[in-house]
Amino acid sequence: MTTIGVEEEYLLIDPVSGVPVPLAEKIHIAAGVAELAGDQEVQSELLQAQVEVVTPVCGTLQEVGGHLLRLRHAVGAAAETHGCRIAACATPPRQDQAPVPVTDQARYRAMLAQAPQLVAEQLVNGMHVHVAVPSRDAGVQVLNRLRAWLPTLTAMSADSPLWDGHDTGFASWRTVIFNRWPVGGMPPAFRDADDYDRRVQHLLDCGLIADTGQLYWQARLSDRYPTVEVRCLDVQLRVDDAVMFAGIVRALVDSALTDAAAGVPVPDCAPELLQAGMWHAARHGLSDTLIDPSGHRRRAGDVLYQLLQYVAPALDASGDSREVAGLVHRLLKEGTGADQQRTALASGGLRAVIDLVVSRSTP
Repeated sequence: MTTIGVEEEYLLIDPVSGVPVPLAEKIHIAAGVAELAGDQEVQSELLQAQVEVVTPVCGTLQEVGGHLLRLRHAVGAAAETHGCRIAACATPPRQDQAPVPVTDQARYRAMLAQAPQLVAEQLVNGMHVHVAVPSRDAGVQVLNRLRAWLPTLTAMSADSPLWDGHDTGFASWRTVIFNRWPVGGMPPAFRDADDYDRRVQHLLDCGLIADTGQLYWQARLSDRYPTVEVRCLDVQLRVDDAVMFAGIVRALVDSALTDAAAGVPVPDCAPELLQAGMWHAARHGLSDTLIDPSGHRRRAGDVLYQLLQYVAPALDASGDSREVAGLVHRLLKEGTGADQQRTALASGGLRAVIDLVVSRSTP
């Protein structure tokens, strides 16, 4: 069975005001002291009001869910000891006027010097899914075939409608913010691993990025692991929704590998259509239409059905069909995290949004 790993980013917020608080280092230490999480499982992020958790390599979705529950509990308990809470939403409900300090690492200080306003606005949290691939060449084949599905994944995972206390009109404002870096958005198509490495090295040689960590494509090859890393997802309010996306992304990778081995042509979708389709997905989530892999505009529910049909053999092979199908059905019934935040905002204002985010984030 293909192995997977998940990274989740959380905000640290004041439970009363909903404002991000710069306590990441203290939470990291407290989680380690409590021995609920390994030292490498809780990591620093760009801003001191953010923490990241990293699961071990997992073989099943049950393992993914168990580790994410454990890590959310560990970080959540550590946060409570310092009077704050974790928020598994992709943008904060509210913000303070003063910028959140940057984590004191050379890489992050360099980013602040390069783009101070962008760094100040990076209070955005994603979920990254790593799926093992047999080689870097196979990974490039997967990337080329995943591109057409990235807008659909973005729409499904949308969980960032608010910015500084108001509705942005976008379901995933995080997607808009994150795509402003020099190398971001939809990954290009590559011929093979050599082409991928050569083009990345050119970016490095030109000084346009300082390191490969600044390849902010929505899917990329990992430098640390033999995996494809899908990065287009907003972090999810609930652990079981994160598990759903881990299952779907693994099934997409397995399906792409099967297609590549069988010589199935790569979906022919123009890059400008993919980029505009991603913007459309970030704008509307599942409330409107989506651009399907053939480049046609269709109802969002129909594209989700098409996605499930495409990955059905892979889901069956991994034993994940029932769990993933049930969670997708719930998603269509209850809406995305963005829909749920907007419902809370309409019924009870920012107080209701803060309560929703805090209650859903910590098991």
